[in-house]
Amino acid sequence: MSHYHSLDDVSLQNSWLTIGVFDGVHRGHQEIIRQLTEGAHADGALAVVLTFFPHPAVVLGRKADFKSLTTPGERVALLGALGVDVVITHPFDRALADQTAEVFMRHVARNLGLRRLLIGHDFALGRGREGNYARLSELGASLGYEVRSIAPLAAGNEVISSTRIRAQIAAGDVSRAAVDLGRYYTLRGSVIHGDGRGKKINIPTANLEIPAEKVIPANGVYVCRARVGDEGHAAVTNVGIRPTFTPEEYVPHVEAHLLDFDRDLYGQEVTLEFVERLREERKFPSVEALVEQIQADIGRARQILDKPPRSEAREDFCSVYLF
Repeated sequence: MSHYHSLDDVSLQNSWLTIGVFDGVHRGHQEIIRQLTEGAHADGALAVVLTFFPHPAVVLGRKADFKSLTTPGERVALLGALGVDVVITHPFDRALADQTAEVFMRHVARNLGLRRLLIGHDFALGRGREGNYARLSELGASLGYEVRSIAPLAAGNEVISSTRIRAQIAAGDVSRAAVDLGRYYTLRGSVIHGDGRGKKINIPTANLEIPAEKVIPANGVYVCRARVGDEGHAAVTNVGIRPTFTPEEYVPHVEAHLLDFDRDLYGQEVTLEFVERLREERKFPSVEALVEQIQADIGRARQILDKPPRSEAREDFCSVYLF
């Protein structure tokens, strides 16, 4: 797979394309990508995804403290795993937002040799979102491409969307988010030095430095699958302010206790897949009471992770992982 950081850097002769932010690359996105890659490859064309960074909501000021499900690098890795040939992460700014659909699509068609454009059911681009299905089809007639609209994918009675999944994770409902995503939600970060309290109570934790733009699950205790390099480990992760020790803090920490693991992790990168929320974070009357609860959390985590992975147990749970 090839990755470009600007549409201006690309020159293709024959491509099928989809355009969007694709934050999370959730199951609805995956269906668009499936149709894109299958159709393009059957037609002897390249399957191309044009996405943007920063998120338009940030640039246009619609959300003051916007958090993403995926970093740009994570998004590219997921799209590549789904069979996309070319990903373009184009810079999004106000000048781009002010372009008409015609100006933008002429640029796209010229640089990509565009033959087929696949879009979501509510997709629109260009100034004032004038580039809807009808307008894009009209432009395609003169620019040499056809447009196909892809129906939305629903879970329950609601359409799967990045907005809905962000809300689920922010509320701590990582199990529901996993169904919509088609995989467990992940946080990846370098292990940094904490206050060392975990070692003192014989339950060492890896304190992760998480990218500032990522959605952090609600404060609480979670069952996770942790990955260190090529190794997988069970983990119990606390997200929060550690009220038993530091109730005055307000910025959440992400600390993972890897079960049956006793090596130094400082400076290494750890990926956490959030499987299930065990309980809310709370203050305990003593360190002994906290340790007793953590041991109960560990026992419960072992029980949960001994079950078949959801990728095997559910038909709607795919096996696309970042790392």
